[in-house]
Amino acid sequence: MPTVKEFISVIEAFAPLSLQESYDNCGLQTGNKNNEVTGVIITLDVNPEVLDEALKNNCNLIIAHHPLTLSGLKKFTGNTLAEQIIIRAIKNDLSIYSAHTNIDSVKNGVSGVLANKIGLINQRVLSPMKQQLVKLVTFVPQAQAEHVRQAIFDAGAGHIGNYDCCSYNLNGTGTFRGDKTTKPFVGQPGELHTEPEVRIETILPAFIQQQVVKTLIINHPYEEPAYDLYPLNNEWDNTGLGIVGELPSAMQPDIFLNHLKKTTQTECIRHTKHLEKAIKIVALCGGSGSSLTSQAIASGAQIYITGDFKYHQFFDAQEKIMIADIGHYESEQFIKGLFLELLTKKFPNFAIRLSKVNSNPIKYY
Repeated sequence: MPTVKEFISVIEAFAPLSLQESYDNCGLQTGNKNNEVTGVIITLDVNPEVLDEALKNNCNLIIAHHPLTLSGLKKFTGNTLAEQIIIRAIKNDLSIYSAHTNIDSVKNGVSGVLANKIGLINQRVLSPMKQQLVKLVTFVPQAQAEHVRQAIFDAGAGHIGNYDCCSYNLNGTGTFRGDKTTKPFVGQPGELHTEPEVRIETILPAFIQQQVVKTLIINHPYEEPAYDLYPLNNEWDNTGLGIVGELPSAMQPDIFLNHLKKTTQTECIRHTKHLEKAIKIVALCGGSGSSLTSQAIASGAQIYITGDFKYHQFFDAQEKIMIADIGHYESEQFIKGLFLELLTKKFPNFAIRLSKVNSNPIKYY
């Protein structure tokens, strides 16, 4: 049977933990990553009903979007619901894993899935992340440059937008002298050597830095390869919060709100007044996205869709954009389908199921 670690690796390859917000608590909440998995249940939240469902169906791994708690626990007395769930999970050897703001922060994550459901095209990230990219520079003998360059591309470097194998190459001259203990690829120990080399520059996400450097060292012909890593402040268009996209054809506000309500099965949409203009460009953010209202306005969207707006935050629309609060649960519910798609692609014949529990604590009368 596959282990908890194998299931986790599939999710984290798509949404690395390094992308989570500083306040978050993503990752394995309970259980041992080396435990064998008998079955998987996917849910938005973990509550007692989800635990009942997991135990009933012999599922010892629960994949959730929301962590049990954002802050650390200092005691386990059962006084809070989170403590009760953790105690019961440990007693029954259940592993609980959460992918929260890390999967919020990838283009095809929470917001991307919602955008697809609504039918948006030409999608881009609403608020791209910065300081997530690294420039790698290395120096390789000319005859081996193509091999080394391809190896680091295969390890994940060299992607810019929809382009891959991106690099800059400059011919130059390298010098070095090894002591008597060295076994140089070219030249002799103790002698100054001059070698025609290629300076290779490429870009990579910081979270794969270790594997790319390892690949470089393995494939570089030199005993001691030289390389530099430079942190970049560039925006990374594949990561960040929210999505901006276009409807295939413009809709009047009432028609679009009906479409939105039907698509998300939302019982109530709180919104600001219509701006008497057709909706073509849509900005959205799954979960609590009120802090991105200014970015939504700057994007040129006619409407901004998210959850958890407070009364005074509706004024931030400034009659420049229509705000539609569809609810926190409703804006994130489709992430369960993405978890299912990722895991069944890797484990097509394994018992993986969507929870039948509606964990939304908010009801409408």
